Amino acid sequence: MLFKWIFSNDEESMQENENNQEQSVTGSTENASPEAQITELEAALEEAKAAVLYTRAEAENVRRRSLEDIDKARKFALEKFSGELLAVKDSLDAALAVDNATLESFKNGVELTAKQLLNVFEKFNISEINPAGEKFDPNKHQAISAVDSDQEPNTVVNVLQKGYTLNERVLRPALVMVAKAK
Repeated sequence: MLFKWIFSNDEESMQENENNQEQSVTGSTENASPEAQITELEAALEEAKAAVLYTRAEAENVRRRSLEDIDKARKFALEKFSGELLAVKDSLDAALAVDNATLESFKNGVELTAKQLLNVFEKFNISEINPAGEKFDPNKHQAISAVDSDQEPNTVVNVLQKGYTLNERVLRPALVMVAKAK
């Protein structure tokens, strides 16, 4: 019942609004000659046309700007990640530039570079999948072969290549060997 009353009040106010607009147009042109009325109505029509053209142009500009923003987001989505990887690349280049390094210094440099890379991965939510000894999960692991083992069937026996996830989505599954059923 309340809805009907509100709806009918809205209709009444809309009708009243239309009547006021008609009176303002006809009220100002009732006393004028027909040519003056035509001129006034033509001017109003031109204003309405200009408003429509302006609105269309503004909508087109918004559409064009949003397409440009989407294109930029696509092109530069990896900008921060790439910038972080450059530090790892610089470390590798510095290690290769050393002429008289010992095996121990190379090992230390590689460990530091690996640590740097892991920090980049952590910063961008890239996680390692290393399922050694876990149950085989086809969503995260890719079995290369099944081998005889003392472990429980479908348990990962050997990890041939670690897998990685990005924000819980698998980038690359871990390549594994699983235990056969006896």
